Parts: sequence; structure tokens; C-alpha cells
Amino acid sequence: MSDRLYMSMALSLARTAAELGETPVGCVIVDEATGEVVAAAANGPIGMTDPTAHAEILALRRAAEITGNYRLRPDLTLYVTLEPCAMCAGAISHTRIARVVYGASDSKSGGVAHGAKVWDHPQCHWKPAVTEGVEAEAAAKLLKDFFKARRQPPSPRNAGEGEDEK
Repeated sequence: MSDRLYMSMALSLARTAAELGETPVGCVIVDEATGEVVAAAANGPIGMTDPTAHAEILALRRAAEITGNYRLRPDLTLYVTLEPCAMCAGAISHTRIARVVYGASDSKSGGVAHGAKVWDHPQCHWKPAVTEGVEAEAAAKLLKDFFKARRQPPSPRNAGEGEDEK
């Protein structure tokens, strides 16, 4: 199986998150030896009322439950549509995920190639292999479209809807 295929699965989860009003981020954890999807999740902080309910954290929790260990097997790859933030990068390091593949870069809140660069710190005990930019354009467009729609003012046609005309 290819990185693009698994990233397309993560993008599908990201679209689901967007439909629920969550920031569109999706994550899939795959067993590289078998191609089996071990765990998958979409962003959920709003719906779960949990600031830590990022797609990566939810997928890592599910994978740990399924494998019965907080240290995940070294043959797993985590696919995520957006560069992990510092919190998620720290959690990924603690689980010992072998490889991380992400789509869009996050120059503002990223924790891998931008911002905190968690895995570059000498205190970091585990650094996964990283592949960046897989389906980056699709992931970035999904995010841009989501936030653009949220910032758009109401159209003039709908302005004043429900008010009495003068």
C-alpha cells in the first residue's frame, strides 16, 4: 500500500471532522508489515469538550487499547493530514511510533518541522522517521476552505433576515 492511499483515508476522516464543525484533521495508524489499519480518528476537541482530543491523540489511544500497550509496536506508521503540534509530537514520541507521514505543514502551530520542533530537542527520547508533504495540497485546501467559510460574513441577501422591514 502507498502513503497516498493511507493519506486519502486520513483526508476522508478530516472531511468528517469538518462536517462536524471540527478543524479538519484526520489520522490513520497502519501496520507496515500487513497494511492493516490499526486505528483511525478525526479531530474531536469541540464535540468531546476535550482540548487534547486531536486526531493523533485519539488514534494513539485507540492503537494503545488495541495493542494492549502504551508503547506501540515499532512497525507502525502514523498518517496525519496536518503537521503534528507539540502536544501530539510529544505523545507520538512516547508511543515509539516508527514513522510519521503528514500532509500540510503548519508554520504557526506545528511541532515537527516548525515551532517547537519537539523531536529535535536533546531531551526527546524517541524520534520517528518523518515523511512530509504527502497530499499536502489537498490537506491545505481542506483547512483553508474550512477556515475561510468560518470567517466569511453573512451575505447581503441574508443580512437582516427575520427583521421587520421599515
